[in-house]
Amino acid sequence: MARERIYLDNAATSWPKPACVVEAVQHHLTELGACAGRSGYREANEVERLIGDTRKQIAYLFGTHTQEQVVFGQNGTDMLNLALHGLVRRGDHVITTSLEHNSVLRPLSYMKQTLEIDITYLDPGEDGRIDPNAVGEAIRDNTRLIAITHVSNVTGAIQPVEEIFAIARDRGVRMLVDAAQSAGHLDLNLAETPIDLVAFPGHKGLLGPLGTGAMLIQPAVSDELQSQRQGGTGTKSESDQQPLEMPTKFESGNANVTCLLGLRAGVEYIREQTVTALHRHTMQNTSRLIEGIQGLRGVRIFGPQNLEHRTGVVSIQVESFDPHELATALDSAFGVQCRAGLHCAPLTHQHLGTISSGGTLRFSLGIFNTADQIDRTLEAMQAILR
Repeated sequence: MARERIYLDNAATSWPKPACVVEAVQHHLTELGACAGRSGYREANEVERLIGDTRKQIAYLFGTHTQEQVVFGQNGTDMLNLALHGLVRRGDHVITTSLEHNSVLRPLSYMKQTLEIDITYLDPGEDGRIDPNAVGEAIRDNTRLIAITHVSNVTGAIQPVEEIFAIARDRGVRMLVDAAQSAGHLDLNLAETPIDLVAFPGHKGLLGPLGTGAMLIQPAVSDELQSQRQGGTGTKSESDQQPLEMPTKFESGNANVTCLLGLRAGVEYIREQTVTALHRHTMQNTSRLIEGIQGLRGVRIFGPQNLEHRTGVVSIQVESFDPHELATALDSAFGVQCRAGLHCAPLTHQHLGTISSGGTLRFSLGIFNTADQIDRTLEAMQAILR
């Protein structure tokens, strides 16, 4: 009899997927099979309708009705690259943080070398959160962009993006939010807080398959943002110029229709269950996990102590244990699956002082984890630490 997996690596990708996601993927592969926006027969028209509805579902999830401003790409990294390379110009100043994923850090580093941009990196306070006032103080006359993660993928700390955006808007600076760890987990209402660019993958909190990404682009930014990929869009085929209309301006080549329809089902599932209810469930289990870990000897927990300021991402270090060895022991002996290492966020680990010791062991909870799984994870930790 196969041992049950206790899957606690949802910050990497969510699993299991809802049945409706699997069914949507299978429906396209076995019944529809057509591209989006390329043909006029019945199945192709149905695909086009469903892709349009995917945009609509995502727009609604973020509190807006401007579905034309939802752009699809390969993954979250693809969307962040579009935002950064498409908006930042030679000699610009960019403000970012030491909490960022390499999907932000590496494009910025590349542009520093090639476009001679200047970058300010802000550190969080003791609670793991960026001070909005520090962002305001860092703004210069040539500041083009503030790029910040909504939730740290190492500490789970929720950043005050609404407050930071208010400062950015008052100072005339564009803002990009990396919502990789918040989309589907936290409410972000873009009608109330119209952040310029919000990028995220489809396979994490939105419960879709791998290979999908999306970005919401405010209308005022659409003309300013340069396309980074040109090619066939299924529109204006008589011209060799890239269309300027949204969203085709940024969507050259065939879309990953199979997985986007899976993403549509995932977003529908979240909207039916509500983000609030799903987050409440996850945080109940997160609280249970943190409370149990606090009872273990020699364990350090990173991230905000106030649960209202964090998500279900819990990173720890255990005295005298390499995080990779601990992750291997948890998996091989107990079926507890988590992630060890730097989590593609090197500056975060430099700030935490964990980079030279192999990073942290990260548990990341999802909506399908149960209290029983958390208890068995704590029992496994106790057994190893004995």
